[in-house]
Amino acid sequence: MRRLCLVMALAAPWGVMAQKAANPVTYANSITAEDLKKHLYIVAGAEMEGRETATEGQRKAAAYIENYFKQLGLAPGVNGGYQQPYPVFQDSLVKASIDINGKKFQPFTDFAANLSSSNSSAFMASEVVFVGYGISDSTRDDYKGIDARGKVVLVLAGTPPATQQPAPGTRRGFGVSPVIEAALKNGAIAVLQVQPGFPRRTGSTRGFQYVNGFRKTIYPNLYAVSDQVAEAIMGTDYAAAKDAMKAGNPTAKSYAANVTVDFNKVVTELQSTNVIGFLEGTDKKDEYVFLTAHYDHIGKTAAGVINYGADDDGSGTVSILELAEAFVKAKAAGKGPRRSIVFMTVSGEEKGLWGSAYYGDHPVYPLEKTTVDLNIDMIGRIDPKRKIGDSTNYVFVVGDDKLSSDLRPISEAMNKKYTKLELDYKFNEPNDPERIYYRSDHFNFARKGVPIIFYFNGTHDDYHRPGDTPDKINYELMAKRAKLVFFTAWDMANRNDMLKRDIPLDLPAR
Repeated sequence: MRRLCLVMALAAPWGVMAQKAANPVTYANSITAEDLKKHLYIVAGAEMEGRETATEGQRKAAAYIENYFKQLGLAPGVNGGYQQPYPVFQDSLVKASIDINGKKFQPFTDFAANLSSSNSSAFMASEVVFVGYGISDSTRDDYKGIDARGKVVLVLAGTPPATQQPAPGTRRGFGVSPVIEAALKNGAIAVLQVQPGFPRRTGSTRGFQYVNGFRKTIYPNLYAVSDQVAEAIMGTDYAAAKDAMKAGNPTAKSYAANVTVDFNKVVTELQSTNVIGFLEGTDKKDEYVFLTAHYDHIGKTAAGVINYGADDDGSGTVSILELAEAFVKAKAAGKGPRRSIVFMTVSGEEKGLWGSAYYGDHPVYPLEKTTVDLNIDMIGRIDPKRKIGDSTNYVFVVGDDKLSSDLRPISEAMNKKYTKLELDYKFNEPNDPERIYYRSDHFNFARKGVPIIFYFNGTHDDYHRPGDTPDKINYELMAKRAKLVFFTAWDMANRNDMLKRDIPLDLPAR
């Protein structure tokens, strides 16, 4: 028994050394322009209808990815399945009406409500309180001397003149949120805010999707209303109030008015998914390399025209499929990775990084054992704004100098040895005005402390437009960029140690 153990102990390092010495080029070469093109014409085809989150097109794309993972022989990545579901909510308007002193006002002509931020509510009130800007904080209190508890409050849009701007650190002037917070603090049941732009174009009876269906605080509804609604409540005082607003000294006042408000919506719980395939490692199988991309896009225009999303991010999605195939072939040849590799395509990125945020908060594999996330979002085209270097042989690299001092040396070494792309760090600057670091799914790994690298080709005239089609992709360049990801992942999956986490997470406010 002891001799057998000794033989096994001596054999193990030799196996690891042989595995580390394996040439990855053979497997990288399975990532071809032809295969990428074949996948992309399907993923970014008309049948997928632009792959908008929580739609049939997105579900078709998820099924295609799952079926390909199965075909490759990847293990299910989530509790025996390939898809990690998360909830998505959407509101539909049933009824909206406002009646003041017997006069009926019409939706979109005279008033409007934000479906997703409003709650079904019906009431009859006999008093409305005008409170100027509707501000109530440490620097200004438009509610002073007014009892707004259980009342409807009327405010005018805008901020005080420059001489009365808020002190540094206060939130006034940033949208309507402070107005709603002030109304809640003072006990108001609803806010009527006079806004310009009425009558408005008739809107959809369906609201935007959202994921925060369960909220800690239920705020009073805010209704944007026209000048005519305000005049129906305040009469001739309204003109004087507008002048006082310009001067920064409106006077709060209560008005007797019979107000009937009826707002009714239904909330539908939809669902979207991340698609996850798993390739088990060898001696370090309890450590993980993540390869990610988002497979959703923005769907169709109001006129029904498809936004195909070939580059954004069909290019990243099909690259994940090809990367999976390359690693599966390596494992079949006995050269599989030491660490396990998780291939994850997420949805909801275009809505606000929803899918990756959900994974970050509900990880399937321990984040502390996740050595890296290599994220791909748009690698199929050329940025026409890039005027330096060789525009046919580059990739923007983001995040490789953050969280781990191991990232950039590995990335640059793999590129120098194998792909010889121009690595452009333009978008890596923390003060970059486009804030690319925060705009794709790697961010939800980085915020949890997982080292990341993000690969990106920059934007172009077809970004988020119907013209982002598969025929405009540079497939040879896309294959080369995907190979860089493969070689980088190969090194990180097979090195002795996990990547160091030796650079503090120091992110500015988003």
